[in-house]
Amino acid sequence: MSARVILACRNLEKANQAAEDVRNNPPSRAELEQFKGEPGELVVCKLNLASLASVRECAKKLNASEPQIHLLINNAGLMMCPKEKTEDGYELQLQSNHLGHFLLTLLLLPKIRSSAPGARIINVSSMAHISGSMHFDDLNLEKSYTPLVAYQQSKLANVLFTAELARKLKDSGIEGITTYSLHPGVISTELGRHLDKSMFPGARLFFTVFKPFIKTPELGAQTSIHCAVDETAAHETGLYYKECRVSSPASQANSKEDAERLWSESLKLVGLPQKENLAELLEAISSEILPS
Repeated sequence: MSARVILACRNLEKANQAAEDVRNNPPSRAELEQFKGEPGELVVCKLNLASLASVRECAKKLNASEPQIHLLINNAGLMMCPKEKTEDGYELQLQSNHLGHFLLTLLLLPKIRSSAPGARIINVSSMAHISGSMHFDDLNLEKSYTPLVAYQQSKLANVLFTAELARKLKDSGIEGITTYSLHPGVISTELGRHLDKSMFPGARLFFTVFKPFIKTPELGAQTSIHCAVDETAAHETGLYYKECRVSSPASQANSKEDAERLWSESLKLVGLPQKENLAELLEAISSEILPS
């Protein structure tokens, strides 16, 4: 069965170029024989996670244009950038790596729910969460900002959000949706473009020493693909993955108290109402928030 894939990206020029590159490199004959069916469709949608208004606009368009959404991969992010606030007043890495994904996921969740069973939500985290802490009394790190601490906090938030979403789906009796967080590996992408400013001049060049141990984007995507399509993973939810298998996250990522607090704080920060359970929240999103 073919798929309709939506690239939700901040830079439309780069997104359209990436889509064109995919279209210009069709599957080989062997691949076509292995994966039978009609060719899929690839489209681009504007999404700037550093703007909650952009997230809402993207969700509104996708809810209107897509009859179903079976898979959501929250992959975009920033790493160790200099101190900066978004237009919404939040620390840039916290919003781009967590709050934007949190809001997008919840605004799309009614549509994802209607597409179940077999729907999956994937949050791309990082092994950096292992040294992370949630600074609930200072989530914006106003008192003491360092690029690494902010990145670690945002990646820990990805794992906590994944686990809490799985629990809330279960507690609300919502079936057919599974959630996953993962470490994709160290990958050769533009994610490290801020290292020269946030660490020291030449930091990016220094890290080329480790090039033999750095994954290509194709290899780096494998754990995300595993969580998206693996048949065994379809029966797992709320877990953390590394190298295409379940892995143990850091101990602080297992804190139900922190996960619940992060959920509550995130609702407040993105402007969604506090409800008794997830089912009531989704009803409010469907009936009050999306139509407005």
